[in-house]
Amino acid sequence: MERIDEQAGTTIIPAALLSGPAVSAVKGDHRISVVIPARDEEKTIAAVISAVHPYLSDAGPGLIDEVIVVDDGSTDATVAEATSAGARVLSIDGDGKGGAMRAGVNVAIGDIIVFLDGDVANMRPNYLPRLVGPLLLNPDVMLVKGHYDRSFEGAATGGGRVTELAARPILTLLFPELASVRQPLAGETALRREVIETCGLDNGYRVEIGLLIDVWRTWGIAAIAEVDLGLRIHRNRPLSQLGPMASEVIAAALERSEIISADLT
Repeated sequence: MERIDEQAGTTIIPAALLSGPAVSAVKGDHRISVVIPARDEEKTIAAVISAVHPYLSDAGPGLIDEVIVVDDGSTDATVAEATSAGARVLSIDGDGKGGAMRAGVNVAIGDIIVFLDGDVANMRPNYLPRLVGPLLLNPDVMLVKGHYDRSFEGAATGGGRVTELAARPILTLLFPELASVRQPLAGETALRREVIETCGLDNGYRVEIGLLIDVWRTWGIAAIAEVDLGLRIHRNRPLSQLGPMASEVIAAALERSEIISADLT
């Protein structure tokens, strides 16, 4: 895998090359859309959108052309908060994360799509050039995954329970070439529209691991890059929600390994 960050990997690009001005300078004719799937994220959605604003075309360097929030049946003030923060809001009803991502892509203008989660409490503007930079700097990169430390109950690490207990173990067993991916379920992702046109986006919480495996199978490991986004603080969900999420992740991986039939969900 090409690790496009300043920390480690077979290809090292200095952090300065992933700064906002440096990445904006190589944008060229690309159009870049930010899509944020969200459900009941009234406490954090405005801050996530605000982190995008410094890079919007009408507000600065012009790296990002639009920001779209796809509200998936929220019952709180997510829509109002997102609208007030300046995002274009698209409302759908109960299609899950994968469905929300697809809906956003369907109305987006970008040939490069950046997905951000709506529940991150410490979203930083430098996420944007770091996620987009590898795609602009290397034409062979198709998918960029953020990696980070995840906080849990006040500690800097310990989060990401579905990742550590479901996603990474099943990748190690069934797809060992992907075992080193540090955050296979990262919602902070950037890709070329060609990836979605070729591979599609799976349903629900199957979408992230499915996309990772599909890109690897189609273009190979060198088409996947990882970028360091530092510490990620988000809403930790109860086990009652994590169990079904883990089941979806495992099912998506098993189906792609052909161990179980594609109709098992």
